[in-house]
Amino acid sequence: MNRLDAWIAELCAALDLDPDAVERDLLLELARDAAHGIARPAAPLTTFLVGLAAGRRGGTADDVASAAQTASQLAAAHQPADDDED
Repeated sequence: MNRLDAWIAELCAALDLDPDAVERDLLLELARDAAHGIARPAAPLTTFLVGLAAGRRGGTADDVASAAQTASQLAAAHQPADDDED
């Protein structure tokens, strides 16, 4: 288990979350797309909002994937921002 996977497992245990609902690669790709397509600060905010939406829908891996797909489609519709990151 690498350091990131260990962190995810530890944090999930501390937050009483199912680690199987954490789609690590999907969320990292979404964070990358938001950071590059919107602004760097959009990455953590986007993944937080996806997690919040998924939790409200039930919190399953499918709920995470669905919310991430919605966010990814919105981020893809934006051109890379060259202006400030606020």
